[in-house]
Formats: sequence, structure tokens, C-alpha cells
Amino acid sequence: MLDPSQTPSGDDARASRGTTAFFAAALGFTWLLQLPALLAQRGILPGPAERFVLPAALGGFGPLLAAVLLSRIEGGGAGVRALFRPLRTWRVGAGWYVVALGGFAMIHVGGRAVFSLLGGGDAGPWLYPPENAGQIAAMLVVPFAEEPGWRGFALPRLQRRHGALKASLLVGVGWALWHTVMFLLQGATPLTFAISMVNVAAGSVVFSWIYNHTRGSLLLAMLAHAGVHLNNPYHALPGHVTPFVVYTVAMCVAAGALVVGDPAAWRAPETVRAG
Repeated sequence: MLDPSQTPSGDDARASRGTTAFFAAALGFTWLLQLPALLAQRGILPGPAERFVLPAALGGFGPLLAAVLLSRIEGGGAGVRALFRPLRTWRVGAGWYVVALGGFAMIHVGGRAVFSLLGGGDAGPWLYPPENAGQIAAMLVVPFAEEPGWRGFALPRLQRRHGALKASLLVGVGWALWHTVMFLLQGATPLTFAISMVNVAAGSVVFSWIYNHTRGSLLLAMLAHAGVHLNNPYHALPGHVTPFVVYTVAMCVAAGALVVGDPAAWRAPETVRAG
């Protein structure tokens, strides 16, 4: 495990510049392609918003493109290969595959169970699996479009400079902000927008816990992202807010429990234990 104090200051400075450039490029590319659809939806641009669906969808690849571009600038072809090398980190123990694919569903189910035991109202179904071709496509494509950026490029650099927990929160904030136009396009109200931001930021802590316990496996990070789509209470919006609120509260509790209950995972910038 690498002690942050042992990281050369020059490496720190380069990592800081690289992550700043990454967030600027990822957010800028995504927002630039998705903003026309939002402006058309709000009547600021003429014509239907549907004519901007393709560029809006391509905007979802912002984190991937930013990570590849900056890896190329930093290290040429070798830098790009290094970005994707953690996809080959797959010998991590079978239990981590279960956690990656089913962990977020378990968080929601646990939260819903507690909500029901406390006498809460209608919390909706126990599971929200993908129900149409678009949701299935998102489950397959989105992890590859995002994870090389968030967990492949940004998180390891930020962990070397700031430690695991602070890095997780920094990635979470950037990741949440990156969703801004997306959430607005999907009709988020001020309340659901705020809840969504908290959900993503708290989820980043859970992602980092999985990532650091699987020796920085980009493959497991992508499977965890697919796991989010296997059970996604966000689909209850906009008509039913309670399931997503319950899920978000449960996500915050789970993130806090991982920080308090597994301090070793946050003491070093990169935990290399597996299994």
C-alpha cells in the first residue's frame, strides 16, 4: 500500500493537473452535447428535443473520451494501455462478483425492509430491474462509457494525492455534477435533483470500497455499475418519489457503515487486498 506522504510532489502536481483537466473535459463534452436537447425541451431552441437525442446520447461517453485523451497526452499509446489494463484484474474472489453485481440491489432491499418495518408508506416494488430495450442497453453500455473515467483515470490519481475517502467524495461530486443536464432532461424537480446528487455522491464511496478491495479492478467497477442498473429505483420517478428517497437514505447509511466499519479500506490511497 502506498503512503500519500511518500508520493513525490512532482507526481502530485501532475496528478492534480490531470484530474482537473479530466473533470473539465468530461463535464464539458457531455454538457455541450446534451445542452441543445435541454434548451429545445425548454423551448429556448426551436423544434422538438427529440432531434437532439443522438448527440445527447453520445454525450454519455464524455468520461471515457476524456480519460482516453488525457491518458494519450500523458503517456502516448502506453498511457492508454495502462488505463485499460485494470480490466484484466479479475482474480479477486467470487464473493466480490456477487457484491459488485448485487450489492446495490441489496442496499435498496435492505432500506426498503427497514422502511416497511418502521411503518413507512408505499415504498414500491422490492426490485426495479431493466424493463425495456433502452434500460438494458444502458446497463450494458453505460459502465464502459463511464468507469474508465471515474474509477480508471480519476480515482487512482486522487487517491494518491488525497487518500481514499476524500478521493471518493471528490469523484462523487464530479460524477454527480456530470449528471446535471441528464437529470434535468429526465424532468427532475428541485427535490429529486438534490436527492439524485446525494445518491450519486454516496454511491461513489461504495464504488471505491469495491474498487479498493479488488486491487483496483476496473472490471469489477464496471460490473458494479451494471449492478446499479440491475435494480434502479430511479425508474420510479417522477411519479413515485418514495422508493428513490428510501434508496438514497440506504445508500448514505451503507456508505457511512463502510467508512466506520472498514477503516483499513480508507487509510491508504490504494488498498490492495482482495477476497
